[in-house]
Amino acid sequence: MVTWLVTPGVTPARFGTALASGADVVLLDLEDSVPAETKETAREAVLAFVGVQARRAEGPLLGVRINAARSAEGLRDVVALADFSSWPDLIVVPKVESGRDIDGVVRAARKAASETKVWALVESPRGVLALPGIVHTPGLAGVLFGAADYAAAAGCGLTSRAMWYPRSQLVTAAAAAGIPAVDSPYFDLDDQDGLRRDALEADELGFAGKVAVHPRQLKAITQAFAPSLHDVEEARAVLAAAAEADGAITTAGGVMVGPPLIKAARTVARRAGHNQSATTTPAPRAS
Repeated sequence: MVTWLVTPGVTPARFGTALASGADVVLLDLEDSVPAETKETAREAVLAFVGVQARRAEGPLLGVRINAARSAEGLRDVVALADFSSWPDLIVVPKVESGRDIDGVVRAARKAASETKVWALVESPRGVLALPGIVHTPGLAGVLFGAADYAAAAGCGLTSRAMWYPRSQLVTAAAAAGIPAVDSPYFDLDDQDGLRRDALEADELGFAGKVAVHPRQLKAITQAFAPSLHDVEEARAVLAAAAEADGAITTAGGVMVGPPLIKAARTVARRAGHNQSATTTPAPRAS
């Protein structure tokens, strides 16, 4: 699930286009992109679309970002889902600052006998500091980072340097809990070079994917998260050397090869296989 495309819930005409965009996850948004006066209309449109798409056999995962679970609109979202026969593949709960913020959504999904995965969107300093508890909440499938809200709450810039700490904390906590972390969007739609740099940084930090706010961002994100040819060649050399050494410590290209490097090489090989059928070229990486 490398590419996540967010689509406003108030624009149902775009739902089908989003599904055909090539994104791994299409996330219909009921929160920030929907004005207060159109929340109910958007909710009805999103649930109707989810109901129709529940019968599809293939395509991207379909998710819904509800409103904050502590808010009145968030409660209405959960109640509407509970009364609905079809659930999306995943639900993103925003403004998460403790495990209590997602408990109710997890319980509602389980009560409906749904296989829906619940993800937490962490987007405040308080949420970042609470990550060790959040990531171990029963039923949590993954975490996402919300950079814009974090920067506003922390009073910092929306820059790579300013975001390094919260992004690192998110990835570290998620890895410790054995769940994936997905990075915040890059908001300048006209800056493809900046998007590529930002996506490469996210990949290097350990994020499993990145959110896009427009379909034209998907290609750059896919390229950034695909292993480079150099990475793949190194991984193959490590795995070949490890196989020949039969469990003993060895070297590949002058580099010591032990269990950590072998594990990393297997991850690269697996990701390369996942992207083998893609028509895009991996983004260049600094040596």
